[in-house]
Amino acid sequence: MTIAHPGAEPGGPSLEIVALGGLGEFGLNMLAVSCGETTIVIDAGGMFAGPELPGVDRIVQDLTYLQHRRVSALVLTHGHEDHIGGVPYLMPLLDGKIHATPLTLAFIGPKLEEHGIDAGDRFEAVSPGDRVAIGPVEVEFIRVTHSMPDCVALALHTPAGVIVHTGDFKVDQTPLDGEHFDFHRFAALGAQGVLALFADSTNIDRRGWTGSEVEVIDAFEEIFTSAPGRLVVAAFASSIYRMQILVQLAAQFGRKVAFVGRGMIENSQTAQRLGYLEIPPDVVVRDSDVAGVAPKKLLCIATGSQGESQAALSRIAVNDHRHVRIEPGDTVVLSARAIPGNEKAISRVMNHVTRRGADIVTESMKHVHVSGHGSEEELKLMLSLVRPRYLVPVHGEYRQLAHHKRVAERVTGNTGHEVEVLLIENGDVLRFDRAGAGVVAKAPTGRVLIDGSGVGEVGDEVLRDRRHLAVDGLALPIVAISKDDGSLASPPEIITRGFVTDPGDESLLADGGRMLAEMIGRIPVEERTDPGLLRDTVRDEVRRFLRKRSGRRPLVLPVIMEI
Repeated sequence: MTIAHPGAEPGGPSLEIVALGGLGEFGLNMLAVSCGETTIVIDAGGMFAGPELPGVDRIVQDLTYLQHRRVSALVLTHGHEDHIGGVPYLMPLLDGKIHATPLTLAFIGPKLEEHGIDAGDRFEAVSPGDRVAIGPVEVEFIRVTHSMPDCVALALHTPAGVIVHTGDFKVDQTPLDGEHFDFHRFAALGAQGVLALFADSTNIDRRGWTGSEVEVIDAFEEIFTSAPGRLVVAAFASSIYRMQILVQLAAQFGRKVAFVGRGMIENSQTAQRLGYLEIPPDVVVRDSDVAGVAPKKLLCIATGSQGESQAALSRIAVNDHRHVRIEPGDTVVLSARAIPGNEKAISRVMNHVTRRGADIVTESMKHVHVSGHGSEEELKLMLSLVRPRYLVPVHGEYRQLAHHKRVAERVTGNTGHEVEVLLIENGDVLRFDRAGAGVVAKAPTGRVLIDGSGVGEVGDEVLRDRRHLAVDGLALPIVAISKDDGSLASPPEIITRGFVTDPGDESLLADGGRMLAEMIGRIPVEERTDPGLLRDTVRDEVRRFLRKRSGRRPLVLPVIMEI
């Protein structure tokens, strides 16, 4: 005798779910749910490229799997970059609307405008408790707490059964906006019967409970009380709750607030316009006006908590920011957790800040950051509330997913309601039908590297570069720098390919090498020892030199070696 899944309709269509990103990695979160002829995409995250991918601005998913399907809707859980950064690249394949909460939609708007995409009437704002019918699937939005406002989990009511997707969440009992985690709805779904739970695994290897956002207040009060000079706090630009806490403390301690960095300025304005960020009158000053504010009366909230070379904090740290400088007596706070892989870049920024004579505060020194993801006990609680037939761990590297499996088996092993854990990878086609659940095929997946507005294919960007190389050739400035003191380990060289010069001007490349040596000798040691900043500077100087001396504009790809 075959027993149907909880909530399944007899003879209903099978359900296929494919992760196109977010499994075995942090970022690129995307899940495609197909029921009959309807495909719903949950989240479309992006990822910023690291220094190992020079010339690459960001990374998005390979969308080959979706090209032969009708994408009926895009449903977003919240507005963090790893959940919305890939939306512009999915838009050409989207036939229906984007369903998301108001703040999430507000963060997407500028991204689409940058790509020349007119969303028109395709934005569909939703609130927790709403239900939206998309083909044979009804999507229900459930309030969860996270590190920013307006976050939701999803319950997909399908003919095959109910699928719950947690999105990113933690259980914050004292949320800043008073909007509490909806325990009752998760418990009610569990009582009715849930086929599968797709659960955030980011912090499964952290014991206990994740702290509330308000827990950072005590540490910041201590910093505000003791800091003799200006305060610079680096955080994620989407950390609206952290902004709110800092703005309130600044008003309490008589400091002006300057938002520094494009993302921080745009997101703070958006959140304030929509009522998610309350700023007292006459507290905020423009970043261009900070020079007129006494250091002990100033708080700068800046981007760059991950050591990004072009972010505000990195520029401030080497005295290369147009408006903000740090001096002895100032305090710089890194109010964020280091994303795996960014440790080296963050360390460089901290060294630059220390050279400026400022004090540094990190989460290892004071409680200036709390995670937005639930720890082990919260994930156990979610599992106990929902009581699914199947658990599919998502959002994390393989070790987190595997750890989540072990924890789930311990939690349910002696309850009489043992969960079956399905460990899947990106591209696994997971099918739910009356016979059970399992991986039945492999979909094409991968990463597409984005340079500017290109999409990893032979489009305008690629053709432009090919024409550029064909006409003007390639120049490779090679610079070897001592990583200890920033001195030149050997004279710089410029190697060219396909770059035609006047036969009588044999000294051009030698002069270019000497120009580079003189230029590098003039710039601060902090910039010389930061490969990201030095690469940008060398590129600009070599372009300018070759254009002036030869009239040509070769493609310049600097090679910076640390010795």
